Amino acid sequence: MGVLHPEPNEDIAWRVAWQSAVFRRKVVIGIVALVLLLIAFPFFFQAIEQHTGPVLNDWVLSQLPARDMSLPIFLLIWSTGVLLLVRVRRDPAMFMTFVYSYLIVSLSRMVSISLVPLNPPVGLLPLIDPISNAFYGRTFITKDLFYSGHTSTIFLMFLCLRRRWDRLFALAGSFVVGLLLLIQHVHYTVDVVAAPLLTYLFFRLAKRIALSGWNNTAPVKSPESSATTE
Repeated sequence: MGVLHPEPNEDIAWRVAWQSAVFRRKVVIGIVALVLLLIAFPFFFQAIEQHTGPVLNDWVLSQLPARDMSLPIFLLIWSTGVLLLVRVRRDPAMFMTFVYSYLIVSLSRMVSISLVPLNPPVGLLPLIDPISNAFYGRTFITKDLFYSGHTSTIFLMFLCLRRRWDRLFALAGSFVVGLLLLIQHVHYTVDVVAAPLLTYLFFRLAKRIALSGWNNTAPVKSPESSATTE
């Protein structure tokens, strides 16, 4: 199994999935938790701006002249988001996996940002992202550093998508977004490098939670094959 070819998964359709009480309960829990998380975001990000921490001596950033890369970062992340939205219309497992993964990744970032307070890199240029910035509040946020939310979000989409070219696009986008964030001096190198590694670990945990109890991935035997075994 290659990185662009996830294991085949016999997903049940939305209308069949909805017949499961476990699925319905997990959908409600996931959506309610997501709404509460988005409501909490502005308060959290405003609070961390009051924290102070060290400015890291980042050799990679010192070699990169700061340039505003807001537009390509925005286009890459949100075009991948639209692609994911199209795919989950026919894939309840993908939807549940992304929602629960995003929740756990976001909570882990809130913990790590609180435990590892850092002052922003030298030469940071404001990242203009109208959609993401809507959840940050009125103040421009500079200290949501370890680990990178933009990198983790697009990499999480890569992990959730299943079609080969979808995954290739999202994986390439993850690398490009990480590089562009460094060029813009929005993050330290460690923030960007750690993001995919931590996101993958939390994705594995979240996928188990999201799919357990309702998603049967075992192949269904046809009547003909069942008859031949009797």
